[in-house]
Amino acid sequence: MVTAVFPGSFDPPTYGHLNVIERAKNMFDQIHVVIAVNNSKNYLFSENERLEMFKQLIKDWKNVSVHLCDTLIVDYAKKNNASVLVRGVRNMNDFSYEFDLSIMNKSLCPDIETIFIPTEPKYFVLKSSAIKELASFGGDTSSMVPPIVEEALRKKFFVTK
Repeated sequence: MVTAVFPGSFDPPTYGHLNVIERAKNMFDQIHVVIAVNNSKNYLFSENERLEMFKQLIKDWKNVSVHLCDTLIVDYAKKNNASVLVRGVRNMNDFSYEFDLSIMNKSLCPDIETIFIPTEPKYFVLKSSAIKELASFGGDTSSMVPPIVEEALRKKFFVTK
């Protein structure tokens, strides 16, 4: 049984994230979506808000679960008997960054492999920071994030009527 971990800040969760999870869930027996908890970062959504959104988004996928993590991802993976880290990449900049992280993680834990899953082309432009900026100006994010995330963004930036 192969357990994989898909770590990220997911602030907010996007269709690109869900695309990677949906594809990975068919490759591995178990997928742990692991939401980073890093007190030195300024997130728009709290870890509990991100956790609750993800619980709703993955509820129909039986082999996918969501967790919070405030440790090194390789420590989480070891503790949960996961042997694979899944990383989604949109472009060469993502790949370069993720490749460097994979080398560091491999040096920390040689038994854990990193698998890169390129995002489907229609999700190449989905970047959480750009989505948050667009939402802050009242822009249409419906093609970028699921409805529950879109509503949460609206609530963060505007008073709902």
